[in-house]
Amino acid sequence: MDSVRLSAGLTPGQQTRVHRIGLTGGIGSGKSTVARMLVGLGATLVDTDAIARSMTLAHGAAMPAIAAEFGTQMVAPDGSLDRDRMRSLVFADAQAKRRLEAILHPLIGQECERQAAAASGNAVVFDVPLLVESQRWRRIVDFVLVIDASEAHQMQRVVDRSGWSPEAVRAVIAQQASRAQRRAAADAIICNENLTFAQLEDEVRKLWRQWALPAV
Repeated sequence: MDSVRLSAGLTPGQQTRVHRIGLTGGIGSGKSTVARMLVGLGATLVDTDAIARSMTLAHGAAMPAIAAEFGTQMVAPDGSLDRDRMRSLVFADAQAKRRLEAILHPLIGQECERQAAAASGNAVVFDVPLLVESQRWRRIVDFVLVIDASEAHQMQRVVDRSGWSPEAVRAVIAQQASRAQRRAAADAIICNENLTFAQLEDEVRKLWRQWALPAV
C-alpha cells in the first residue's frame, strides 16, 4: 500500500491555494510530527490540544464553567484542571464526557478561528485529534489529512515514549474514532507504520506539492 493516498476526487494541482487543512490521526500515529513538518513548509499551525490545555490551566477560560459543572474536586490545588481525575471520569461516563465537551468545544472553536484569522501565508493546519468525531470540522476545512497506523503500532509508540501501560493506551484508542472511520473521512492518508523520519518527511513534501501549496 502506498504511504500517501489521495481520494479519488482530488487531483494534483486541482487547487492552487489551500487555506485550511484538518490534520488528524489516532494517538501514537505520528500526527504531531507531521504537523511540525507542515509548519516547516510554511503552514500556520492551530493546535486544538494546546488550546484546550491553555483553557484548563489556572485562570484558564474554561475553569469557572468546569468548576461549576463538575465541582471543585475537579480543580487541582494550583487552580488548574485535575486532569487525571477528569480523565478517569470521562472514560467511565459518556454523559460526563459530553458535559465537558459542551464547555470546551465552543471555547476552542472561538480560539481556533481567532488564530486562523491572524495567520499569515496560504495554509492553516488545524491539528484536531477528534476531527472525525466532531462533524463541524469537515465543514470548515478544505481538506482532511489522516495520519494512519494500526492499533498495534499506535500502542507500541505510546508505550515506548510515555511509559503508559497497554491497557491505558487501549482506553484512549477506544474513545477515539476507529481507524476505518478516520480513513473514510480523509481526502488524503499517510500510512505511517514503517516509515523512517526522512521517508515520512518526503511523503509530507509530496502531499504539500500535490495540493499546490508553496514549497520551501
